[in-house]
Amino acid sequence: MPDTTTQSDATNDLQNADLGTPTRSLSPSTPEFRMITVHKAHLQDARNVFDLVNSLSHDGTLLRRSYAEICENIRDFTVACIAKEDGEHEFIGCGALHLYGPHLAEVRSIVVKPEARGLGAGDAILEALMAEAEEHQIMSVCLFTRIPAYFEHLGFRVAERDAMPDKIYKDCQTCPRLYACDEVAMVKGPLPKVTVLGPSDIQKPEMAETHLVQLQLTPTGTSR
Repeated sequence: MPDTTTQSDATNDLQNADLGTPTRSLSPSTPEFRMITVHKAHLQDARNVFDLVNSLSHDGTLLRRSYAEICENIRDFTVACIAKEDGEHEFIGCGALHLYGPHLAEVRSIVVKPEARGLGAGDAILEALMAEAEEHQIMSVCLFTRIPAYFEHLGFRVAERDAMPDKIYKDCQTCPRLYACDEVAMVKGPLPKVTVLGPSDIQKPEMAETHLVQLQLTPTGTSR
């Protein structure tokens, strides 16, 4: 599939997820210092996760999730909080590790509130998710991203979409960007050899790149 990612898309993804080198000081000597912590989400975090994830669903950055779906899958999520001056902790971001089975898990929905970006909360969430995958002894971890260069430094490599049919059958078939996807599939670990959600062989006409070619060409080979 042609890479349609723009520099703006990639920059937005980095900013939304707060990935990369922190741009704001975390030194305890500065007045604005507040400690970031991460923990597995509780059901009480569902409303915050729902609001934050869906705040970026209008442009396709993240898939829209219903509140019921967030509640049902809240154990997938890890949340980041920042300590307040009164000792309480404020929700600032989240990310999820979806388990398909021992053969595959997916990192997804990493996003941090705009006012809390630049502190490295996204990196802290990602580190916790990868540690969780290791704890479950997951063979392969996949993700779909517009910023593959960032994840290559973490040991991920670009992969074909149809190498992860569980992901295709769970999300891609209902995604509004199915036939115009600008994300890159990546995987860390061996490519999974089994699937639990559908046939192991994805029919090519179901894949975005094939359908794009069909849309672009008329029987005479000219653009529509």
